[in-house]
Amino acid sequence: MTDTHGAARSGLSIDHTAVDGIRVLTVRGEIDHDVKDVLSEALLSLDGAMPRTVVDLSGVTFMDSSGINVFVAAHKSMSDAQGWLRMAGAHAPVLRLLQLVGLDQVIGCHPTVAQALTA
Repeated sequence: MTDTHGAARSGLSIDHTAVDGIRVLTVRGEIDHDVKDVLSEALLSLDGAMPRTVVDLSGVTFMDSSGINVFVAAHKSMSDAQGWLRMAGAHAPVLRLLQLVGLDQVIGCHPTVAQALTA
């Protein structure tokens, strides 16, 4: 199953798939204040049904603190639902931001989606 969230107007696209009961969100574009609500909705819309989620960030070219806040809230929500959130494929600038704020110590960051799925 693939579901694309309609954020094209903002330059952000989010595709949903599922692998063995784990939701995989593939995010492309820039994550900033203008798209934080779209990203938050995509992350939290199915967490009750599938609280285990991998976010593929390989298509993300920029992220600011808005994205950090969305991921912290999603991590808390999924943890509260006995699930988890993992990130995969972040390129150097995005990975550096995750490391600077210490989010990589809270949410697992993996080089590939395959590694995140089996971690």
